[in-house]
Amino acid sequence: MFKKVLIANRGEIAARIIRTCEKMGISTVAIYSEADAESQHVKMASESYLVGKPRVNESYLNIDKILKVAQETGVDAIHPGYGLLSENTTFATRCEEVGITFIGPKPEVIARMGSKIESRKAMAEAGVPIVPGISRSLTDVEEAVEVTKEIKFPVMLKASAGGGGIGMQIVNDEEELRKAYEGNQRRATDFFGDGAMYIEKYVENPRHIEIQLLADNYGNTIYLWERDCSVQRRHQKVVEEAPSSFLDEETRTKMGEAAVKAAKSLEYSNAGTIEFLVDEQKNFYFLEMNTRLQVEHPVTEEITGIDLVEEQLKIAAGESLQLTQKEVKREGHAIEVRIYAEDPKTFFPSPGKITAFQLSEKPFVRNECAVSGGSVVTPYYDPMISKLIVTGQDREEAIEYMLLALNEYKIEGIKTNIPMLKEVIGHEVFKKGEATTSFVANYLQKKSVK
Repeated sequence: MFKKVLIANRGEIAARIIRTCEKMGISTVAIYSEADAESQHVKMASESYLVGKPRVNESYLNIDKILKVAQETGVDAIHPGYGLLSENTTFATRCEEVGITFIGPKPEVIARMGSKIESRKAMAEAGVPIVPGISRSLTDVEEAVEVTKEIKFPVMLKASAGGGGIGMQIVNDEEELRKAYEGNQRRATDFFGDGAMYIEKYVENPRHIEIQLLADNYGNTIYLWERDCSVQRRHQKVVEEAPSSFLDEETRTKMGEAAVKAAKSLEYSNAGTIEFLVDEQKNFYFLEMNTRLQVEHPVTEEITGIDLVEEQLKIAAGESLQLTQKEVKREGHAIEVRIYAEDPKTFFPSPGKITAFQLSEKPFVRNECAVSGGSVVTPYYDPMISKLIVTGQDREEAIEYMLLALNEYKIEGIKTNIPMLKEVIGHEVFKKGEATTSFVANYLQKKSVK
């Protein structure tokens, strides 16, 4: 097992990884920017090092500086968390070149799954259902128009290298497609350095359901059930839960087996997630693969009792999986909400100093955060400041627990999305398990959040 691990990340996920490393007796090295000098993860780690100025390209994305710290501190491995460098092929390759283990899959797998077009091809080859569309980049808008004549409107215009909803748009007719093409291509080029676009049939009113995988370096692959991430705003997840109340056992098993099949075809190792769109008839279609730990991983941990970060570390250190598929149990129901420093009416970021901070400490609550009273939320990073997870015996109890926990959650000095989260969890459509990816647009964005 590793003796020392550098966490190439910040905030709540860095703190989360440090806790598991401490449990396993592994020393930790934190990195931080000038803006994060007083952050919790910096204080928690065995050692901490400044890597640059506040902006991510000068600190958390500074590969040369991060690797210099890693080499000078003698770490065995680097855990990238999620976001930032977690799916950066160059970083994973550079780690290999200097003899430091990258805790994740091989660079070539990251690269293939990082391209939505290439990942579609890979899934089709593996026999995993994909949404009708094309698995190559469009040459221009005229070809896009021709493709829609075959698959029919509405369609989803997508950037191959996209993420977080950037470069993605639902279009309902030819005029809208022509207007959307150039703008989305330009945004994709600006954000990802890759303007390749493709088109899929738009699946109406789908659920967004993903399968958590673990795979070792010896061909052993298992799935740890599913997470329902259908409640989203602008393609960004807001609420996640496990298991899904929509799936029956037959569909759940089919999706798990399809995900395992896909991972094996890629010779995948470490933790990963296959995301699917599921229509009203429970037909499921591959959406994308995340070759890293997910923000919403705690709900899987809560229902299975498996520490995913611990498993990642063991796999990266060369250990084989100790669990078989039959041994993966699930118990109870877990829900996670993401707490953002943002105005609940406009959804604009709300940076500033947290003057008061109080969490629910009930036994059914799990808090994942890296802020406290006195912490300063800067404008330089993603506005998610914490995650609140609750676990109940069943979904009804978990919903009740979440509302209780949200009512006890107090943050002063900045605005947060807690009012919106209370409205989501308390909404009858959500309570009935009928929320699809259009839930927020249909029920919340048409009126002010109070």
